[in-house]
Amino acid sequence: MTDPGPLVARNRDMHPVVCDPNYKTSVARSPDWALLSMESTPSEETGPRFGHSMLGKYDNNLIVNFTNGKAHAIGERVLVHGRVLDEFARPVPNTLVEIWQANAGGRYRHAKDTYFAPLDPNFGGCGRTITDDDGHYEFLTIRPGAYPWQNRGNDWRPMHIHFSVFGHSFGQRLMTQMYFQGDPLIDLCPIAHTIKQRSQLDRLVAPLDMAKARPMDFLAYKFDIVLRGRRQTMFENKIEGS
Repeated sequence: MTDPGPLVARNRDMHPVVCDPNYKTSVARSPDWALLSMESTPSEETGPRFGHSMLGKYDNNLIVNFTNGKAHAIGERVLVHGRVLDEFARPVPNTLVEIWQANAGGRYRHAKDTYFAPLDPNFGGCGRTITDDDGHYEFLTIRPGAYPWQNRGNDWRPMHIHFSVFGHSFGQRLMTQMYFQGDPLIDLCPIAHTIKQRSQLDRLVAPLDMAKARPMDFLAYKFDIVLRGRRQTMFENKIEGS
C-alpha cells in the first residue's frame, strides 16, 4: 500500500456559514443543537460500485443525452472539464462525477420549478462520467441561464452547475457548485456569499479555458475538484469535506 503521507489539517474557517440571515432558508434549516457523530453502517461503507460499462454513449453529453442523440438542446454550447485531485495534487481515478443544471433559460426540468422560462424539450439537465487514470473528466453541455428565487426582493442565482462526486461508498458522496468566470451575479448571490472568504469562493469559479475551446463550436471552462486539504473545494453537504 502506498504511503499517503501526513494528514493536512483543514482550515474550518474557510467553509460556508451554516446560518446566514441574507440566505433566508438557511435560518430555518440550520441546526439548533450541536451535531452528533454516529457510527456508520455497511450501507454507507460499501457500494455502490461504478464502472465504465455502466455509462451510456451520451451520458457526459447533455446536449444530446436526453434525446439519445436524436435532437440537440438549445443554447450556448460549452465544454466543462477538469480533474479530481487529492490534497497533494494526485489524481483520483475511477470516480463517478455527476452534474445537474438549469437549461439555457434558467429553468430546471423539475415539477416544482415554476419559473416562467420555457422547458427545452431536448434538454434533461443531468449527466455523469467517470474520471480516467489521471483524474480527468469532461462534460459537453449548455451554459445554464440565471434565474430568480424567492429570498429577498430581487435575488437571482448566477449561472451554475451542480456537481456530485462519489468515493467508494454512499458515505463518501460530496456535492458542490461551479460558477462561470465573469458572471456579475456571483457578487450579488446570498448563497454564494455564505462563503465569507473571497479566496475560497473564487475556487468555485471556473476560468475560461481557450486552449480547450473548439473554434466555431464551443467555449471551455476548467473546474478542478480538490477533495481534501488546504486547497479543498467547498462542498455543500459535508463541512468537513471528504
